[in-house]
Amino acid sequence: MDSLFDQSKLITLAERLIKAARAAGADAADAVAMRSVSLSVDVREGAVEESQRSEGDDMGLRVLVGRKQAVVSTNDMSGDGVTALAERAVAMARLAPDDRFAGLADPALLAKNFPDLDLFDRELPGVSALEDMARRAEDAVRAVKGVSKSGGASASAGIGGMVLLTSHGFSGAYLGSRHSISAQAIAGEGTGMETDYDYSSTLHADDLDAPEKIGQSAGAKAVAKLNPRKVSTKKVPVVFDSHIAGSIVGHLVSAINGASIARKTSFLRDKMGEQVFAKGINIIDDPFRIRGLRSRPFDAEGVAGRRMALIEDGVLKTWLLDSATARELGLATTGHAQRSASSTPSPGATNLHLEAGSRTPEELIADIDDGFYVTDLIGMGANMVTGDYSRGASGFWIENGERPGERGDHRRPSRGDFPQRRCRQRSAVPLRHQRADLAP
Repeated sequence: MDSLFDQSKLITLAERLIKAARAAGADAADAVAMRSVSLSVDVREGAVEESQRSEGDDMGLRVLVGRKQAVVSTNDMSGDGVTALAERAVAMARLAPDDRFAGLADPALLAKNFPDLDLFDRELPGVSALEDMARRAEDAVRAVKGVSKSGGASASAGIGGMVLLTSHGFSGAYLGSRHSISAQAIAGEGTGMETDYDYSSTLHADDLDAPEKIGQSAGAKAVAKLNPRKVSTKKVPVVFDSHIAGSIVGHLVSAINGASIARKTSFLRDKMGEQVFAKGINIIDDPFRIRGLRSRPFDAEGVAGRRMALIEDGVLKTWLLDSATARELGLATTGHAQRSASSTPSPGATNLHLEAGSRTPEELIADIDDGFYVTDLIGMGANMVTGDYSRGASGFWIENGERPGERGDHRRPSRGDFPQRRCRQRSAVPLRHQRADLAP
């Protein structure tokens, strides 16, 4: 196992790739190595349904000849593969069209110090430990009154990491671990069946929720959906459950991606510095969060990241940029480059979150006599070019300021019955008119 934690051979291999690329005629180059190891166990109805293990290293080489670039990748570097890969990459680049925005990151922006983000848990569980966790989660599902069947449970663990070297002097590497547990429950019978799930995913095993908690939560959520009722079309206050905040914020991230801004395919392309959310809304991206699921000490170009407010007090403050999109827009990279072994860098978020507001969920609900608590959004009806937003929704009905489930009848609109046309709008931010202060 210790050999999987040692990236020294990958660093040496990346150094050889850079040297070979320069010898083959590249003006500049960078090399990445992606390590991935995963082990998972799936349990259904008390029996192990599947157990999987995978591991591998992928190498990628990007070369630049003038303003032409090419990327090649492989997972087999035996024999004289380094020289052959570099020569092939340079030959491809010479045939590629000019890209005046292509190039390595500005050396002045490269990370010099790598913070300790506590990304790695060296104690990875084996198959028997994962099986035990999955069984405990499923047992908890089936113990919930009203659950008619288990949809299965799973537990997994693994590691993933990155090595990056560039011809202009950057060298960095990091590893992170991942542990997860999930469970699915089915409640009811026949056409009245409902299903739901819960999960926990962390970098360190000690931070995981207990399997019993995951299973009990999945079962309770499925049972709470039984015996739904339809509601008539109406305009009411809407509160979104925190579990679906990522879906809504994800559309914002797509709209402020530098690639979309450069192509003029985003409805927010002319909104920099404008009020696009209600005051008090802050959306933060932080690559340096300790034990964050997407934390990293540098981006895929070696640029040092930083905690950034994408939305500050409702105002759009920045795009997400890598070096190429930044050059195209006449700006500087924000340190958000991501890439695989077989691709060029492109912008993407890290640990994105919507900051808690000044009011708790209970306080938001308390003053609503008639409203809708959304637990699921359905469909992909978000047009990033025009800003039109149309999705189905399901959840629980709020009556007399009571949190869904407190009355004990768990009434809600049935899945798909919430009229999509009531969500359609043309505005700067999806769902802006449906309670902008409801995101604690």
